[in-house]
Amino acid sequence: MEIQRDRILARRAAMRDRGHWRDETLLDHLTRAVARTPERSAILARRSETGEERRISYRELDRLSDLVALSLRERGVGRGDVVSFQLPNWWEFPVLHLACLKLGAVSNPLMVIFRERELSFMLGFAESKVLVVPARFRGFDYPAMAANVRAELPALRHVFVAGGEGEAGFGTLLAPRAGEAGRASLRGHGPSPDDVIQLLYTSGTTGEPKGVMHTSNTMLSNLVPFAERLGLGAADVIHMPSPLAHQLGFMYGIVLPVMMGGTAVLQDVFMAEEMARQIREAGATFTMGATPFLNDLTEHVARTGQATPSLRVFVSAGAPIPRALVSKARQALGAAIVSAWGMSENGAVTTTRPDDPEEKTTSTDGCPLPGMEVCVVDTDGQAMPAGEEGRLQVRGCSNFVGYLKRLDLDTTDADGWFDTGDLARMDGDGYIRIAGRSKDIIIRGGENIPVVEVEGVLFKHPAIAEVAVVGFPDARLGERACAYVRLRDGAAFSMEDLVAHLAAQRMARPYWPERLEILEELPRTPSGKIQKFRLREMARDTGPAARDR
Repeated sequence: MEIQRDRILARRAAMRDRGHWRDETLLDHLTRAVARTPERSAILARRSETGEERRISYRELDRLSDLVALSLRERGVGRGDVVSFQLPNWWEFPVLHLACLKLGAVSNPLMVIFRERELSFMLGFAESKVLVVPARFRGFDYPAMAANVRAELPALRHVFVAGGEGEAGFGTLLAPRAGEAGRASLRGHGPSPDDVIQLLYTSGTTGEPKGVMHTSNTMLSNLVPFAERLGLGAADVIHMPSPLAHQLGFMYGIVLPVMMGGTAVLQDVFMAEEMARQIREAGATFTMGATPFLNDLTEHVARTGQATPSLRVFVSAGAPIPRALVSKARQALGAAIVSAWGMSENGAVTTTRPDDPEEKTTSTDGCPLPGMEVCVVDTDGQAMPAGEEGRLQVRGCSNFVGYLKRLDLDTTDADGWFDTGDLARMDGDGYIRIAGRSKDIIIRGGENIPVVEVEGVLFKHPAIAEVAVVGFPDARLGERACAYVRLRDGAAFSMEDLVAHLAAQRMARPYWPERLEILEELPRTPSGKIQKFRLREMARDTGPAARDR
């Protein structure tokens, strides 16, 4: 993959000297876990729609990923090739990632919410050789969608179906022609610590997602200090309700448990009752998710009295945590509530500490992890005084190595500072608070909504002359989306029309606005630009969403 090798080399000496880049890959940690605790549970997974449960030990995880790697190699997958998987939190997901590592291939996780529009672009842009999808999930036929997409993508040679039958079934990947005897041939063919191992799309403001590229050094250097700050180790059981195809789920639900030699408990459909049950039965000690996960679990435990006594730490990221929720969560769950901020480009950058006072957890997004630096600057790049709002920049060990085929979009300067596009304040203790975003993105339940893309699709409707989508606060999800529309003369447009149009355009459902407001004119600057800050104020003051889904 095209990356700026000179930039990696410039970082490398400093990162190694400081002990942040240890030149290891996840395979090194897997090998140690297999040697130390071969029968320990590496993965506990349950398919909510069938009730099927699967326990995979470290010995079995190593074997399964070997078999899948051999099968992929027999189908022409090698170093640098992209393998895409659009899967729920099922056991096949971590097996695929480890198999890719064993070949030096690149894992490309894709959210299950994506439909043909998003999938066609992402697979085509990455030139993916292989796609793995579920047979069915939440009532949707993924193989049919994959077949439609594949017809337009000549580079996509193979599609496999988790839960499927026949030659396209995932079981085929567990039966390589080389058989078990071929496993030894995989040793020594993994990536170097500076090779790209993950390609993860993040929603942008240009109407196109950007492909974030990470190496083993950038990813693992985030997780080591993260685990140390939170006191996590091999004895911990990590519960992951967030999608594994999101950076939060991927790094802290797949990579972190294997790195520590711990156990990952995967939840494929979020329901607070099921989350509480899994934590209780598996003895989970740690979990992580956006504020809605914390809110719903807390409400469930407080209402039913079904306690989660093993849970020690809950890290909430993606949106500020309301003060009242922190107090209630600590009382109901008996766990430390930790606030965090990060991006796909660098993982968690800041967190509060488990023993921080409640005021820090509710009024800040934490202080930098070891190996990372943050700086709040003005428009001239000068550091702002404590408490003053400015542009947030990040520098350090876990910063990514560029955007796929769009190195020009990387805002990292010559000194290594990455412009996050966020606005923030820093207090006198070095804790930051995200104050807003210069990027035009809405964060709904911890998930970025690509506003420009949504606006572009809505604008295709013949009734719409102009459209602007903005976020408005929501107690549970952090933000929801409102579409402000100016109609063409004599046209009519309703919420039902909006839903039907976006469904017909095959746009992912979580991207759909939940409120529609029709205006005679949209507010503008003297130069003619739409004043989105005024629309946000209007949306904030209008009241609850017209459609709560």
